[in-house]
Amino acid sequence: MANKRSGIRPRTGTRRIRPAQKGEQIAVIGLGRFGGAVAAELVRLNFEVLGIDSDGDRVQYYADMLTHVVQGDTTSHEVLRQLGVADFPHAVVGIGTDIEASVLTTAALDDLGVPNIWAKAVTKQHGRILERVGAHHVVFPEHDMGHRVAHVVGGGILDWFQLDEDFSMVETVVPASLVGRSLGELEIRARHGVTVVCIKQPGQHFTYATPDTVPEAGAIVVVAGAGRKAETFAHLD
Repeated sequence: MANKRSGIRPRTGTRRIRPAQKGEQIAVIGLGRFGGAVAAELVRLNFEVLGIDSDGDRVQYYADMLTHVVQGDTTSHEVLRQLGVADFPHAVVGIGTDIEASVLTTAALDDLGVPNIWAKAVTKQHGRILERVGAHHVVFPEHDMGHRVAHVVGGGILDWFQLDEDFSMVETVVPASLVGRSLGELEIRARHGVTVVCIKQPGQHFTYATPDTVPEAGAIVVVAGAGRKAETFAHLD
């Protein structure tokens, strides 16, 4: 099922995630709403996915969707070894509510030398533990989605994506005060501290924004900048 690695290399220094390459094998452990969605989308993106879950009903549900699906106790090093997970370059731990199983599974993957481990966390404390036992990248899907929804519900913002602790991309309808003038003339970066990345004029598709672009009424723009400045721009009149 998997290509053999020549030994297990020790981890050193700063941990860096290597993005998966097309066709590579990825193990997704825990096929709940998060893990199942990740696994199904990876298959759609042409990755080979081994899905593992302790629940027989979930295994049966995903049997026809994923490359391989098996039922097993992923907190066991031996089970993971028998399934060949040690030979996978990437693994995603989608277990969330059962924190003990999440931590033990992540630790087992680390012990087996899986070089790129992603793990779902439900709290910051959970995330810190996952990092200490071997997770290279911890995601907080509920927390991140909560922030995103709050920005959209708050008005003025159509979509919001945080790139860094204080740097965001915001999708919003162009403020009325900016309509009919070129972006170069408006000097948006100098005046508002954000960069207009792309624009969708009414009835058209998104395209790159240039200094000569003249926003029309109802146009949608995507701007990037420090979090508060991007949000402030979205609430301009």
